[in-house]
Amino acid sequence: MSEIKLGIIGGGQLGSMLSIAAKKLNIKIIIFCDDQNAPAQNFCDEFIYSKYNNKEKMYEFASKVDIITYEFENIPFETLNELNKLKSVLPKPSVNRLIQHRLAEKDFINKLNIRTTRYVHIENKEDLLPLSDFLPGILKTTTMGYDGKGQYPIKNLSEIDSLNINFENDYILEKLVKLKKEISVIITRFSNNKYEIYEPIENIHEEQVLRRSKIPAEINEKIFKQSKDWAILIAEELKYIGTLCVEFFIDRNENLYVNEIAPRVHNSGHLTINAYNVSQFENHIRAVCSLDQIAIKKISNAEMINLIGDQIIPFRENPKIKDNQFLFDYLKKDIKEKRKMGHLTTLK
Repeated sequence: MSEIKLGIIGGGQLGSMLSIAAKKLNIKIIIFCDDQNAPAQNFCDEFIYSKYNNKEKMYEFASKVDIITYEFENIPFETLNELNKLKSVLPKPSVNRLIQHRLAEKDFINKLNIRTTRYVHIENKEDLLPLSDFLPGILKTTTMGYDGKGQYPIKNLSEIDSLNINFENDYILEKLVKLKKEISVIITRFSNNKYEIYEPIENIHEEQVLRRSKIPAEINEKIFKQSKDWAILIAEELKYIGTLCVEFFIDRNENLYVNEIAPRVHNSGHLTINAYNVSQFENHIRAVCSLDQIAIKKISNAEMINLIGDQIIPFRENPKIKDNQFLFDYLKKDIKEKRKMGHLTTLK
């Protein structure tokens, strides 16, 4: 069999870890990215720098690969759709278009009889005024935004004027649940009813950025099963190929809600690299490249801590870690506040 050439759109830390996983499988990686300093160029075989709407570069990229995937969801649908005419893009561009739009995503989830928080479409300031029963809530742009970007927590209506909200954008207002904890489920779907699903991961956020993830999650058996069942239902309904993450809220009454879907490998699943025989990254590569499906097995319980901003500095200067710890430096040049610079996984 000839060497598979996989194209990845996006060159951040997820692209880096996909590239590392692909090397284990003797798959060549070509990255197409609009960031000239993207860290994944340290790990891939070839790097193409270009804006995502540059058709000449898109065609060059497509000519060099057999299959295309992507490492983040905020890629223009037009780019994915154009590339899909040239080479197969997995997950399908239509999946990404749905999940890029928070309102469409929530409607899709509710139609599967899966619970989400209450939500309403907001087009202007006046739409917010009669919605005091949705508060406290969080106003989010319907498209774009991650790690808290494009999001405005609102406790009461008197705060609206002070938030400097740009109503040229479309928004969704989500009612906050009385949160007990957050979990996520990572699933890799290969084809109809063929998938590998990891156990639920418990997540702790600080300032809307993921700080820590651990397995096992401290949850009851009902939520353990329901979260996995819902992740399977979502992946099957989307006819998804590759690794998908479903993020959940659990309220104080032990009710489960889907928060959002990430159509890609996910930060909370980094611990799968060391805690399982097959990581979420390797499984994604296996699924999109039609390689063998291997039954996953947990090797160890684990905890992953994100190293954010200047938290990476002591590890770069003097990386003292224990035998049961694994340090990942994403090799990003610029250290910025709230920027994920690396992570540390500890096996328990």
